Amino acid sequence: MKKRKIPGLEFEINPIALGCMSLNGNLKADQKIIDAAISAGIDFLDTADLYQKGLNEEVVGAAIKERRKDVILATKVGNQLREDGDGWDWNPRKAYILEAVEKSLARLQTDYIDLYQLHGGTLEDPWDETLEAFDILKSQGKIRAFGISSIRPNVIRKVLAMSSPATIMMQYSPLDRRPEEAAFPLIAESNTRVLVRGAFAKGYLIDKSAQPFLDYSAAEVKEIRELIADSRLLPEAFLIRFGLMQPAVGSLVIGASSVQQVEKINFANQQHAMISEDLMKEISAKIPLNLYTQHR
Repeated sequence: MKKRKIPGLEFEINPIALGCMSLNGNLKADQKIIDAAISAGIDFLDTADLYQKGLNEEVVGAAIKERRKDVILATKVGNQLREDGDGWDWNPRKAYILEAVEKSLARLQTDYIDLYQLHGGTLEDPWDETLEAFDILKSQGKIRAFGISSIRPNVIRKVLAMSSPATIMMQYSPLDRRPEEAAFPLIAESNTRVLVRGAFAKGYLIDKSAQPFLDYSAAEVKEIRELIADSRLLPEAFLIRFGLMQPAVGSLVIGASSVQQVEKINFANQQHAMISEDLMKEISAKIPLNLYTQHR
């Protein structure tokens, strides 16, 4: 799998990352999934301290303990679990980030994180101290780069004006084309690149029964799925090509809960490059473009 150079990163990343949120929480089963991904060249792993209340990081850490240098490891911070275990609170403060990273490092059984991402963000956040926290962690060698996870164009604009995050994680698929109008053009002109989540649109464009999605009705979702099916393209390959053809996009974070799903993702990734750009544009032109109505 050919890696991509991201302007804001000192290291290259694969165009496909394994979204570890979909793991089962069982070390033996998840070890097989992660091993299959790495063997297929998918050595970019994305997790978060929030997933399964930290268990996800623990499982990932145990699974890669003996091959840490073989993977690019990304995790997230900002959602502070309550002491009673009942939910969490948003906390982008410097003190919390500097504390939380130590716990993530321990759970991941490593002394550095390749990409540390703020797991959300609002205009009202104390961005000066949040960004300072990431700078401190970089200077300490505990993280190699930082990013944010946000679907709010106004937040993205603010952060890009203040700093240069290596990545911004955003939802993007044929059912959510909002970033094309409000975020991708700005990001493409910067040194930041997008990590796409939700590229497979919850499976509604592949094999799951069509359901309403954002402002699309179930009937409209079905129509878009049939449009892709009529092209005789492998749906997963089409969706991978759809995301990666955007200049602002660096990688797609795709979840897998079985070895078979990893194999299917890998096969689709091998197939997507054979889909012509003209065909992609022809199909994409028939898919309605939705727009952000909030946080613009």
